[in-house]
Amino acid sequence: MQKIDRQVAFTGTKDVAEPLRFDPAGLEAHLAREVPGFAGPLQVRQFKGGQSNPTYLLETPSRSYVLRRKPPGKLLPSAHAVDREFRVIQALAARGFPVAEPVLYCADESVTGTPFYVMGFVEGRVFWNPEMPGSNPRERASIYDAMVATLARLHSFEPAAIGLVDFGRGENYVARQVDRWSKQYRASQTQAIDEMERLIEWLPAHIPPAGPVRLVHGDYRLDNMIFETDSPRVLAVLDWELSTLGDALADFSYHLMAWHMPPDDTGAGTGSLVGFDLKALGIPSLADYVEMYRARTGFDPRPHLATYLAYNFFRIAAILQGIAGRVRDGTATNEHAAAKGQMVRPLAETAWRFAREAGAR
Repeated sequence: MQKIDRQVAFTGTKDVAEPLRFDPAGLEAHLAREVPGFAGPLQVRQFKGGQSNPTYLLETPSRSYVLRRKPPGKLLPSAHAVDREFRVIQALAARGFPVAEPVLYCADESVTGTPFYVMGFVEGRVFWNPEMPGSNPRERASIYDAMVATLARLHSFEPAAIGLVDFGRGENYVARQVDRWSKQYRASQTQAIDEMERLIEWLPAHIPPAGPVRLVHGDYRLDNMIFETDSPRVLAVLDWELSTLGDALADFSYHLMAWHMPPDDTGAGTGSLVGFDLKALGIPSLADYVEMYRARTGFDPRPHLATYLAYNFFRIAAILQGIAGRVRDGTATNEHAAAKGQMVRPLAETAWRFAREAGAR
């Protein structure tokens, strides 16, 4: 299989895939009624990036918007909660945190076939490769500093202070996540992977002591952020589908996986820093990056980092197994979804390596 250039493959839009089409006229009429200042004609394109909730560019003569909707078809329990995404960006936008402008949420399935929300379109840069090819050491250092500063700011919010005290249970987050993703993995399983079986057995008995309860993003990484065109300023953090109240250290350690992500031959994975000369690139080492976060938050993942990484690599393996399940069921939203499914086994192997580092036998 030819290797994908992630920056090319995931940047921009394409014609809407046949299984994900809906009637633009119905949507245009709905937005004209509900959104002040909206006026057609409306053109709809599908973003190339995105794996779970289909995401569309809505263009009108005066303004562009972005629509995210639940995919059609049979879905895994509790997945694709676009109503929760909309609630989070509403809460964060009110506090000046960098998110796209929330415009409208619609639960009426007659408009596009599934519930959806609309947000403002944010013009800027998305870096699909964590090593940022074509950049320079000073810019990379600035981008990584802005990235960790933005996550630290997110983790500084007390949930009650931003109107999200009931957004999740918060306590026992990692244990509940292990249980959830074990079930999701089982529901979409397409092959036998010994390491996943061992992790499903080992993780529940080796949960790290609970970290501080905060709003967690759940998928915080470089390619889920939009940066200003000519500066490292973060304009918007995207893809809040997995957000909830939970363990800030679990959220941060998920973000650290890029430093250990198994490189894949297809380029369809989430990107990896493995094998790169980080010092020459201007990208902080994992140890330095952890210290940048600790200095800003006071939260220290290091005492249980191996266990957190075992959990997070297990979790992403289960998430990608869900994508593989949607390929099997014909409901995948991305043309590179099948290649992503090939990453489940190496991710599980990496998770088990960290579990062994944490004492598993």
